[in-house]
Amino acid sequence: MEKKNFSLDGNDGKPHIEINKTTRQKFWQSPNFTFWLYLLFILLSFQFWQGYQETRRQEIPFNEFLQHVEKKEVTEAVVTDKLISGTIRDAQSGQTRRFVTFPLWHTDLARLLEKNGVKFVVRPSSDWLSNFFFNWVLPFGLLFLLWGWFARRMGTMGKGFLNLGNKVHIHPDSLPKVTFDDVAGAEEAKEELKETIEFLKDPKRIQRLGGRMPKGVLLVGPPGTGKTLLARAVAGEAEVPFFNISGSEFIEMFVGVGAARVRELFEQAREKAPCIIFIDELDAIGRARGAGPVMGGHDEREQTLNQLLTEMDGFDPSTGVVVMAATNRPEILDKALLRAGRFDRQIVVDKPDLEAREAILKLHARRLKLAADVDLHTVALRTPGMVGADLENICNEAAIRAVRKGRDAVTMEDFEQAIDRVLAGPEKKHRALSPEEKHRVAVHESGHALVAETVPTGEPVHKVSIIPRGIGALGFTLQLPVEEKFLSTLDEMKDQIAILLGGRVAEELVLGGISSGASNDLERATEIARNMVTRLGMSERLGPLTWGRVRELQYLSGVEQEERNYSEETARLIDEEVRALVEEGQRRAREIIEKRRDALDRLTAALEEKEVLDGNEVKQLLDQ
Repeated sequence: MEKKNFSLDGNDGKPHIEINKTTRQKFWQSPNFTFWLYLLFILLSFQFWQGYQETRRQEIPFNEFLQHVEKKEVTEAVVTDKLISGTIRDAQSGQTRRFVTFPLWHTDLARLLEKNGVKFVVRPSSDWLSNFFFNWVLPFGLLFLLWGWFARRMGTMGKGFLNLGNKVHIHPDSLPKVTFDDVAGAEEAKEELKETIEFLKDPKRIQRLGGRMPKGVLLVGPPGTGKTLLARAVAGEAEVPFFNISGSEFIEMFVGVGAARVRELFEQAREKAPCIIFIDELDAIGRARGAGPVMGGHDEREQTLNQLLTEMDGFDPSTGVVVMAATNRPEILDKALLRAGRFDRQIVVDKPDLEAREAILKLHARRLKLAADVDLHTVALRTPGMVGADLENICNEAAIRAVRKGRDAVTMEDFEQAIDRVLAGPEKKHRALSPEEKHRVAVHESGHALVAETVPTGEPVHKVSIIPRGIGALGFTLQLPVEEKFLSTLDEMKDQIAILLGGRVAEELVLGGISSGASNDLERATEIARNMVTRLGMSERLGPLTWGRVRELQYLSGVEQEERNYSEETARLIDEEVRALVEEGQRRAREIIEKRRDALDRLTAALEEKEVLDGNEVKQLLDQ
């Protein structure tokens, strides 16, 4: 069938037909496919219904049928060339039953057999062709067509049988165009990618100086930092086709399918050059060879990787095809992928700093109706370590809360509650604490806030809450950094240990005992002290050395594993130094709380009454 475009001619106004291209439509894609499918389904259902009706009739011998006829018990009969069916009424009980019998049309033989008392049954000759069609061809054919129809509806027919076609997606012009204006933060990554855009727009520019265009660009960073968005922005800035495929889409149950898809992908890219090929989650196919379960062998993933390496090494860089990929696990990628000539550039898209977070928030807030009291700089200060996806989620949660409250604009309170929800979980307003537990939680959080406001390097307290949140969080004390910091000094880390132990010390001094509420505080304080001793060389007894070999399990994830490389004597000294640092922090927290016990009591009483205090209220209570 022909696909036609109709346009009006500018001269005479008559319709002018342009034939763009001719395509042959497959049978399962035609509108008649559903009609034939339903027709076959009706035929099969009718066949099964006939069989069901046949099973409801009782087959009787032909001579018994003749006896019932002589007794005038046959009330109804339907005679065909193959069988006789009908109804028999029992003379004694008066009940009726349906019957079927196969007649012997040779009347002389039937009478002879009946005369001699022979009970005989007639069987018709089998129609093997009809049986084969209705019992085998029709059921299996219908099942096959049903499977094909459902596969097509679910989008798995692709370009071949059993989903063996490619899954390359070219973003059409109808999608919103993404440019660098739609990407906030990641300024260093954008500067690196601008050169790639220039090469795509004018591939011969660098060739005049004898250079070549980079073949591959690998975007590395934690999840949610905007790697895919950057790749789409490069395509939007360069105004070239954008091939988008996930690494997992190359792998199927059949060996060789992944390699075939790689070949087809690069063939399409060469036809559309200049263009961009973007492979998301490259680690799905780029895992180091020999590291999987098939040691030294060639499984489907390795064949796909080998084909990708061959294509990247073989295609001419002057054609204007740039391969971009994204991963958050570069440490497991095959070394052959990362060598020069394949992925020439590796760009780290790290978590945004304070300035970048504020820019990201402004970008997402453009679609929100903000109230006059919203301060995005404060929101950025409250969200250290969050990536772009988290910040977008906070803006959305704030908008949802504003709608829930019936407001006309999103207020700062909505942003504050959205941040608390993302960091600590939703409020558990229906989790009722007993008065004793509520008092203990208030004392605990007041201890944290008092020590944080007293130690020399403590960051200002932004909020204190005793409303339960999430799983097991009965309260929290939030500090707001004055400025973005990338280093911590010895005094700052000691003050942090004292702040963490302030809640436990306050419980002990005010209530005369401790509880399990300080378990997380103790864990974090111990971890800080151990890092100071083993990794930062902040112990006078052990000196400026590192103890233990630390191996990062996942790049930029913070998940690490320590391998011990020191003696038992050194391990004993490490434990002593860690304990000394923690006990020093506990002693400092005790001195502060004992000295300012009145301020602690005022803060505790206000917390029990209001449940949530902001930073200004905390300072006023402590300065009284």
